[in-house]
Amino acid sequence: MSIQKIPLESVQKIRQHIKTVLALPQSENHPRSLSSYDEVDELPEPDSLSDLGELFNFGGVVEEVTYAPNLRGQWFISSANPGDALMKLPGLFLKPDWRLVCYLYRTPNDGTGITWAVPEMLSTTAQLEKALAASTDRDHPPRPQGALPDVMEAIEGDRSPATYVVASILRRELKELGALGTSCNWTHHRLINTPPTQVSWQWKIDQPKDLSPKVRVFPDGKTAIEFFTCRVVAPVAIFQHIDQYPNGHYKATCLDRPVAIAHGR
Repeated sequence: MSIQKIPLESVQKIRQHIKTVLALPQSENHPRSLSSYDEVDELPEPDSLSDLGELFNFGGVVEEVTYAPNLRGQWFISSANPGDALMKLPGLFLKPDWRLVCYLYRTPNDGTGITWAVPEMLSTTAQLEKALAASTDRDHPPRPQGALPDVMEAIEGDRSPATYVVASILRRELKELGALGTSCNWTHHRLINTPPTQVSWQWKIDQPKDLSPKVRVFPDGKTAIEFFTCRVVAPVAIFQHIDQYPNGHYKATCLDRPVAIAHGR
């Protein structure tokens, strides 16, 4: 079994790249509601085609467009292409004839999202909207026809040790895509290689000597990733993340567990 350390700075840069590419349009992250214009006599004059498009989310005939970005707690299709995150990731790519699609759910103070891998031939707007018709509430998100159970099943790569680290970060960023408010989880985690010194830590396990991201490659081709994060919102904690990959696959069995709690918090 070989063990390879990955520089923390490299993993942080990978994460930042993915977060930047996956940034959602403001009109989808925080859709404006009809009440924004309740006290004005006329709608504001649009400055761009993008602004013009947003006007069609308010009142009149377009109120019948159920699947436009909204704050009414109705799922809608995001215009973002999550697959773009793979364009510059080293060693990883989307399998041919597959596409990543994202659905979003918004209320005035919260929101969530879900990302699926679907065959390209089933990724038309008409096909994706069929899943919206069957989605009733937040706890029953849309699942389009042909979607894979795990989005990472549509990911391929050169199977070098570093690509499994990239895959572990990508998986978590895709899972968090669309999350707002209380739905956020991974967003509050910071990658670390040493325990932060601002607080005292109460360890649930023997304190590891090295928290650096690591890749373990086993003789049978299986790969395991270990890295640590600090959750910076209460309850503040250090988390250990262990992902185990079968030989030749980027769909992992994942363990995320708190291993140290900020003393007195």
